[in-house]
Order: sequence, then C-alpha cells, then structure tokens
Amino acid sequence: MHNRFPYVVLLAGAIILLCCRPAHAQEIRANVTVVASQVQGVDKKIFTTLQTSLKEFLNNRHWANDAFTPAERIECNFLLNVTGQTAENTFRATLTIQATRPVYNSSYVTSLLNTQDNNVLFRYAEFQPLEFSDNRVVGNDPLASNLTAIMAYYVYIILGLDYDSFAPRGGDPYYKKALNIVSNAPDGKDISGWKAFEGQRNRYWLQDNLLNVKFNNFHDVMYQYHRMGMDVMYDDVNKGRATIMNCLNLLFAIHQDIPNSMLLQTFFSAKADELQKIFSKAMPQEKSRAAELLSQMDVPNAQKYQQMK
Repeated sequence: MHNRFPYVVLLAGAIILLCCRPAHAQEIRANVTVVASQVQGVDKKIFTTLQTSLKEFLNNRHWANDAFTPAERIECNFLLNVTGQTAENTFRATLTIQATRPVYNSSYVTSLLNTQDNNVLFRYAEFQPLEFSDNRVVGNDPLASNLTAIMAYYVYIILGLDYDSFAPRGGDPYYKKALNIVSNAPDGKDISGWKAFEGQRNRYWLQDNLLNVKFNNFHDVMYQYHRMGMDVMYDDVNKGRATIMNCLNLLFAIHQDIPNSMLLQTFFSAKADELQKIFSKAMPQEKSRAAELLSQMDVPNAQKYQQMK
C-alpha cells in the first residue's frame, strides 16, 4: 500500500474498506494535450492519435511498486507543443509538465512540479506503438524512443517529489529510476537534454541535483514543507507558516553553497505564487524576512516577493 493512503482517506472524509481497494491501480492520472498549430503540411490526425497513445502510455503503465487507490493517483498534466517538422515524421517540440498534491483537510492542491522542457525531438508515424524500457533504448531508432524516454523520466521525477512530500527521502527510488533513464537515454544527432555538457538546465542536471549529497536538505524541505507545513495549516496557520519559514532558511543555505541551481529554480517555479500568498498574511517581521530570502533565491520572481512587504 502506498504510504499516502491513510492521508487520502481522511482528505476524502470517507471510510474506504481495504478489501474494496483495487490491487493494481495506476499511480498517476495524466491529462495529455498535444498542440501542433505551428506545423504546416502535415495531416493533423497524427497528433490526435499521438495524444491518445501518450495518454494510454502514461496512465496504463505501472510505474511504482506500491498499489495506489484511485483516490491516491497523482494528478498531472503534460502539454506537448509541436513547434516544427525537421524531416518526415520527425518533430521538434516543447513539453510542459505540471503535477499537484492535495493538502490535508482541504480542497486546496499544492504544486509539486511546473516546468518546461524545450529539448524534445522525436519521430512518430501514426499508430506507431509507443515502446519504453527502463534499462535500454528500445528499437534501432533513437528518435522513435526519445519521446517515451522523456515522458517516463518526468513520471519518475513526479513520483519522487510526491513520495518525498509524504515521507523523509521517500522519493529516492524514483530519482534513481530517472537517473537510469538518463544513463541509458537515446543518443543521436540533434537529440539533446540528456548530457551534462549541454548546459546547466536540462534533464541530466535535474536528476543530478536530486541525488547529489549537496542537496540533501532539499529532501528535508520537501517533507517539512508539505507534511509539517501545508498539511497542518488548516488547524494552525501560524504553526504551518513557521515550518515553511524554516524551510526557506534551509533552502537559503543550499543557495549560498550552490547559487542558481536547477533544483531550486524548479522548486520556485512550482511554489512562487503559493509562497507569496502564504507570507503575505504573516506578521511584518516574518513577511520581511521571507521576502528578503525569496528575492535572493528566486530572482525572476523578486518583484513579486517585494510586493509582500
């Protein structure tokens, strides 16, 4: 049983008998949208078929060892924006990934991940099966397997963040699965996003940060922020906010050691609006301290945080 099951029972306000729990429910509930308005000279039915196939690929596959109830499935969105065709059946795209987590005793959901991957190149012919293996590139065409590898990678990142938010270091097995995909990623001309030397903001660096001992405190933050911060705010707003303030101090220590890391950038991309709302109602001293820390760690949203003062 997945360790968030008792939590979801309470959240739903209902008693769910264990004997009624499906033994093999999938872990995620993914909404998939494929947009191809910029692509000319291609029958758009191919993208409708691709959208259906990707949704089935994500939702019908078992990604974790634990059994999830339908109520436990992680809500996430994948938006594949096809921006051009580079060759026959070969497309360049961006992928936006969002995932959320429910907050205890509330209808509110908090964002776990909200990021965009700009390095998506893939080959797809209509009705082509979507194949994937954790341990190897399937088939002889790297471009044909690149899209499923990218999708699977982000599923494991989402699972890792979700598990981290419910149990200390709970996400490690899934970050290691993401690392395994990186290590066995498709390799070919124009395929990018999997290598360390391709920049500081890609799939390689996100999983590297998540498994790097220099970011150990980040996993403490994920647990404390959600289980001891967000989940207690219904009963005690000030206590929950104080915990989240401590999380900002932990994140700032990481920032001082490793400025502008991809991991912190990814965290704040998901949490910036939420943090502004949380501390906009804090006492002046706490609000000022939060704005100071956040402005230094998350420069793109600095003006937003300064407005809290």
